[in-house]
Amino acid sequence: MNDTRERILDVALEVLGQHPDAGMGDIASAAGVVRRTVYGYFPTRTDLVRTLTQRAVSEVAAVLTEVNASDGAAEVVWVDFIARLWPLVHRYRVLLVLRRGEYSQEIHALFGPVEKTLADLVERGQHSEAFGRHLPADILSQVAYAAVFAIADNDLADGSVGARAATITTLLILGVPEARAEALVDGPP
Repeated sequence: MNDTRERILDVALEVLGQHPDAGMGDIASAAGVVRRTVYGYFPTRTDLVRTLTQRAVSEVAAVLTEVNASDGAAEVVWVDFIARLWPLVHRYRVLLVLRRGEYSQEIHALFGPVEKTLADLVERGQHSEAFGRHLPADILSQVAYAAVFAIADNDLADGSVGARAATITTLLILGVPEARAEALVDGPP
């Protein structure tokens, strides 16, 4: 992989994370390159956002595949997934904002396989009665998954909430009783 291209992507995440409407010139300036260099790698802002999304999908899918391979109980797999997802959520939180705008269809489509795997995991948890049936699995998984991003986005200032609270919150959304959610997150005494 080209170091300049990777630096541009890393800087783009940082710049867009602070200012989702930032332009290619802002990203070029922050990366210490000229606009032409950015456009050489990413002919349009859409190409840049697509590449950032593909990178995020690849990293999130790798984590999900790894934790899902354990064939453990759905709630245990979910806890492990959120714990490993937490650092990625902070890095890619801007995609949640961009997903609400002009890039929504493309970002949603790229995240489709991840969302399908999460829905399958939640459905597995519903079948074992670990998760509630108050919503269909595909909707419930998206609500719980989105909550992680919302919590991370609001946790930026002081970091006081953290992964533990995010994980417990998502388990509560999934219908896990609070005492069980805390036990799952805190592990054996």
